[in-house]
Amino acid sequence: MTDGPGPRVAMLSVHTSPLDQPGTGDAGGMNVYVLELSRALARRGAEVEIYTRATSSAQPKVVDAEPGIRVVHVAAGPFEGLDKNDLPGQLCAFTAGVLRAEAHRPPGWYDVVHSHYWLSGQVGWLSAERWDVPLVHTMHTMAKVKNAALAPGDSPEPVGRVIGEEQVVAEADALVASTREEAEDLVREYRADPDRVHVVSPGVDLDVFTPLVPRAGRTTADERHALRTRLGLPTDRPVVLFAGRVQLLKGPDVLVRALGVMADHAAAHALEAGGRIDLECLRDGGGRQVPTLVVLGGASGRPTAVRELEALAHQVGVSDHLVVRPPAPREVLVEYFRAADVVAVPSHNESFGLVAAEAQATGTPVVAAAVGGLRTVVQDGASGVLVPDHSPWTWARVLDDLLHDHERRAALAAGARRASERFSWDRAAVAMLDVYSQARKARASR
Repeated sequence: MTDGPGPRVAMLSVHTSPLDQPGTGDAGGMNVYVLELSRALARRGAEVEIYTRATSSAQPKVVDAEPGIRVVHVAAGPFEGLDKNDLPGQLCAFTAGVLRAEAHRPPGWYDVVHSHYWLSGQVGWLSAERWDVPLVHTMHTMAKVKNAALAPGDSPEPVGRVIGEEQVVAEADALVASTREEAEDLVREYRADPDRVHVVSPGVDLDVFTPLVPRAGRTTADERHALRTRLGLPTDRPVVLFAGRVQLLKGPDVLVRALGVMADHAAAHALEAGGRIDLECLRDGGGRQVPTLVVLGGASGRPTAVRELEALAHQVGVSDHLVVRPPAPREVLVEYFRAADVVAVPSHNESFGLVAAEAQATGTPVVAAAVGGLRTVVQDGASGVLVPDHSPWTWARVLDDLLHDHERRAALAAGARRASERFSWDRAAVAMLDVYSQARKARASR
């Protein structure tokens, strides 16, 4: 059911399709954002057409994904083998494809263009000018902010992206930030007009991401044990979950190194206490429970990223404590969230942190880096713990303290669900419709 007629929205997502599995390639939180926002807008009567680049000759040109939502695959460059950094050279082709698709419609078909990420913003700039409709843009990530907080060994974003972002910020009739901090970054780093910057928090599907509910006569611990058995996860030690793309920006290497620190400390503690321990005891952390780290995600950027992470685990002596699984659809992802004792988000930069919000909705505490939007999503001491740096020793201490404090973890689990109830896709859609209306007024005044 819809609430009545709404605007026709041209949603632009050049480099990644909302139909792609998050955690693979360049697919991540932005894919979830575009699809879930579109669903919520459609429930309010909007007609949303999502333009994205075709990555296979087998893809249909148009997919009617759901009532009110259509995905259009635009041919722009080779279907395969193009890295995201190669896409600026295909923006002209992509824009031509978008304009051709619209040309078959009656004049004035679209009411607003909503672009996501700077590549889409460049296409949106030209499309909105051609159709004489407002341009609304969501950055998702910003080169200047990312470059100021690079992970060790990571490559800075190129100058061309910075210039492209500055152009989109200058031309957009409305800019959407996920948090107040991101809005401040837009004004400070990109000289955005404060009157055109709007804060709209993303949402969480609270009907899908729900806590583990024990059946009659069983405890939550019983259910978690059964769930881990079904997922093939260890039942005799704590489980820390990382869900996301395996890349330096997301920081999974921080967790592997922290695991090595925990194993070393546990073994040293056992030596001090018992004097003599065997090699098997050392491998298990000297009798203390060193957690298993489950990495749920695929390589992004470098095809060898997963192998490099596994090699790092071998180097620091925790190969037996690392489990790598491919990205999972959300009906499976929610089970991994429920099965974990803690979900870790050690990113070096996040505009929001959707994984943290979804994990908290399942009642699982989140340990996250105190960066960007994670400081908004995770309520330190109430729904999880914010870590002030990316030192493996700091992360080892925080994780070890929390994993061995059952009462504290239970209190955070209760607060985790409450924290995520602040975020709703329906509320996001209502706010976004208001942004679209304000953007029309802004364009008229310009």
